[in-house]
Amino acid sequence: MSAMDEEKKIEVERLFLKAGHDIQAARAILKETPPITDVACFLAQQCAEKSLKAYLCFVGAHIENTHDLAHLVGACEKFDNSFGELAREVRGMTAYAVKERYPTNWREIPSAEAVSAVGRAEKVMALAKVKIKW
Repeated sequence: MSAMDEEKKIEVERLFLKAGHDIQAARAILKETPPITDVACFLAQQCAEKSLKAYLCFVGAHIENTHDLAHLVGACEKFDNSFGELAREVRGMTAYAVKERYPTNWREIPSAEAVSAVGRAEKVMALAKVKIKW
């Protein structure tokens, strides 16, 4: 493996490590009483974002500085059509990274919505991982 390939592999692995930490933390805070749903949704969004960026890094694509999951799914889909199935999974999740994160836009997120967000982020991460073959 070339030095450049090794650097890419390290970056991809780091993105997945951080995505894994995000989803692990999201699961844990949903077990709190009461569940911390707004932060769990933020962490779910972050997991999905890092997973999509890991795939883009793997294929050598330019990784934009964006939280827009639909945009990132579209960028991944240019390299592998199966990412298109994630469009439904990420719908509405970008708001968790931006809009819902600050007190001026805060809303009480129901537990069911947070659990769904975590599950959808897990699907994004699983697909991205499956598509990466060294």
